Amino acid sequence: MKKIIVIGGGYGGLRAVENLAGIDGLHITLIDKHPYHYLQTEAYGYIAGRFDLPDIAVDLKNWCFGFKKWVEFLHDEVTYVDFKDQTVQLSDKKLHYDYLIMAIGAETNFFSFIEGLRENSFGVKKLQRAFNFRTAFERLLYNKMESPLDSDKGVLNIAIGGAGLSGVEIAAEMADVIKKHTKSIGESTQEIKIYLIDASSTILPGMSDYIIKNTHQRLEELGINIMTDSFIERVNSTNICFKDGRQLDFFFMIFTGGIKVPSFKLSREVERNRINQFIVNEYLRIPEASNVFAIGDCVEIHDAKGEILPPTAQTAERSAEYVAKNIKHSLVHQKVKPFDASIDGVFVALGGKYAVGEMFKVIKVKGYSAYLLKKLITYTYYIGLKLRVNTGFKKRTETLDK
Repeated sequence: MKKIIVIGGGYGGLRAVENLAGIDGLHITLIDKHPYHYLQTEAYGYIAGRFDLPDIAVDLKNWCFGFKKWVEFLHDEVTYVDFKDQTVQLSDKKLHYDYLIMAIGAETNFFSFIEGLRENSFGVKKLQRAFNFRTAFERLLYNKMESPLDSDKGVLNIAIGGAGLSGVEIAAEMADVIKKHTKSIGESTQEIKIYLIDASSTILPGMSDYIIKNTHQRLEELGINIMTDSFIERVNSTNICFKDGRQLDFFFMIFTGGIKVPSFKLSREVERNRINQFIVNEYLRIPEASNVFAIGDCVEIHDAKGEILPPTAQTAERSAEYVAKNIKHSLVHQKVKPFDASIDGVFVALGGKYAVGEMFKVIKVKGYSAYLLKKLITYTYYIGLKLRVNTGFKKRTETLDK
């Protein structure tokens, strides 16, 4: 019996398990320090109150029970990996592996060179921080509903640091929610202003001109204040100071401007980049450890041309599928080609039933049609998780009843 350990229950970890489960002679253990899978791609809707907790979190134990072939889930934290002995150390036990897949994801990089950033802003990479930010946003809406237009509080600003995909989607969804709430809870919501801030010269750096142009137009229509070429120097509890001397008061701030990979101890040094991502070979293996793979946000992934792929759910899933195929081939002593994948498309949710999308660099859509396509992709993924969870819950219940 070959033992496969997958560390991390994110998009990549789950896809790896799906592609390996059911193969005779394999036992898979999924380990995560959280008991749930967090759908980070839907964080924008949760924060703005469009989605609820069951829409963005899935129980991992029930999900693992949903496979016909046994997949074990351990709610635990990995503290040490020994490549030589092929073991993973948990809080109170040690597990042996034949193949190891590190899918540990990434967390918000609250840059240390920006004074006060970590202490005075929220991130969305962790569900707890997204929950805290949602609570703050709903409290703001409630306070505005209670307060008349001539209150002493006046205009309240929401600052979003980082105009990448996450920052743009969160800004657009909140702006749309505020706009819709004006009819139901009062015109005082119009005093809530959203500022989208980035040090780059454009929003969505690295994306196509079509995506950037149409997204920019939509954000302006929603009344979002876009601040590019804006370098944050320090942040306190109510104020952002920029390097050019400008200042911006805010009610609360969210930061989506960067990621870094969390660390745990390894038996030897492994090459990493400036944000702590693993540097792997063309087979997504850790050098000098042929049975250890890294996938998703925790690794610097290149396509066949040598270009770095963005740390998205799509990239995580493509790398997971490849590694699963790699392991399958290894079991029967077959060679596998080097990793090569590209981004099939990108969709940007821009508040309500509006989105902008591009597929295969040819098909370009915006508005309601793009929203429907994005919704279909998300729903297909979500319903797959839910069906597996329902099956697993039923199996666990039957097991406990015996």
